[in-house]
Amino acid sequence: MRTSLFFMALGVGLLSACSGEPAAPVPAATLADSQDTVVTIGDVTARATVMPTAMLGSLVAEKYGIRRAEDQIMLLVGLRRGEGSAEVSVPANVVATVSDLRGGRRPIELRELSSGELMDYVGTVPVSLPDTLKFEIDITLEDGARKTMQFTREFQPQ
Repeated sequence: MRTSLFFMALGVGLLSACSGEPAAPVPAATLADSQDTVVTIGDVTARATVMPTAMLGSLVAEKYGIRRAEDQIMLLVGLRRGEGSAEVSVPANVVATVSDLRGGRRPIELRELSSGELMDYVGTVPVSLPDTLKFEIDITLEDGARKTMQFTREFQPQ
């Protein structure tokens, strides 16, 4: 499936910067569960990925305007319709919030990120290690269909 391949390629590209630069430094935070969270809204697949920004290659971070830091994570949300080579990005209103175990809740400012013909939404969040963060992502498609994604990720110091 092209979406899975896109996210795998993006992940590998983010980690290695696809430019021959030296590998990114070992991050101080890692994901306890690095799997994507996926929901469907009719015929649209929404996929959310969270990773420490320290894992980004420096050239990729610079290209997308993301600060590499051990105390910051990135949320990447992609919406796709179709399968294989017919898969296309789906525009939507995407609103994300993050909560910690202490009850603090804050919005995640998302912006569009283009990679070729595909478009995703990306935002960053500061994190204090160790921490457990709960993400809530409200998605509204242009036709009014709505869905909320909720998932939790743990971040631990290395």
